[in-house]
Amino acid sequence: MNQELGKIADVLLETGALLMGAGANTGRIRVTVNRIAHSLGYQVELLITHRALMVSVIDDEGETFTSKLKRTPPHGVNFKVLSGISRMSWRVQDEDWELDRINEELNRLKSLPHYPRWLILLLVSLAGASFCRLFGGGGIEMLVAFIATFSGLFVRQEAVKKNFNLFICVLMAAAVASLIAGAAVKLGIGKAPELAFATSVLFLVPGVPLINSFTDLIDGNVSTGIVRGVNGFMIAFCIALGMMLAMVLYKI
Repeated sequence: MNQELGKIADVLLETGALLMGAGANTGRIRVTVNRIAHSLGYQVELLITHRALMVSVIDDEGETFTSKLKRTPPHGVNFKVLSGISRMSWRVQDEDWELDRINEELNRLKSLPHYPRWLILLLVSLAGASFCRLFGGGGIEMLVAFIATFSGLFVRQEAVKKNFNLFICVLMAAAVASLIAGAAVKLGIGKAPELAFATSVLFLVPGVPLINSFTDLIDGNVSTGIVRGVNGFMIAFCIALGMMLAMVLYKI
């Protein structure tokens, strides 16, 4: 029995860790893990923090239980994993999936390929140029915003690959994007180059952490909500610091 409970705890922890790493809020993690546990015929108690998950699995009689802890992976946003695990949890409930099949599905979701790097760079840069246009920028300003966004995102990707601290990655990306767009302001390229400067760092805005912080606080997950909120504001601070660096260097 203890061995079986241990395997179930491992599956539940893996599910929760994947959700946390993919950008799920605390309420969604708790509901999904509980749904899978109840479908397998067990009760579960779950402790969720920003860096780790702890789960206690209890049998129906409440006489046998096991507890396990797992560190969460670096947090990001992966809607493929979020939607895939959500669908899986409902199929576990409706189709009475066995533990082995759940493991197979989790491994499949973990192995799903990301979008090609060149495509991410292209589309995010186009989004930056579109924001510039939305705020009134012309063709030249859009081109500057595109180049600045592309360069900043490229630097961030390279810094992440080299395992730099998250905040250092954001600071470097914001500085590079701001330096390129700031050069257009300094040289007077375009009619409103300040629009390109302002929109070149929007790809770094921590929307998901701040939204999750708000929803966690509303759901009563105060500690996790505060940590996520502070994390989001630290990212915003690094963006501002990178922009300020360019402004000081160019005296703009």
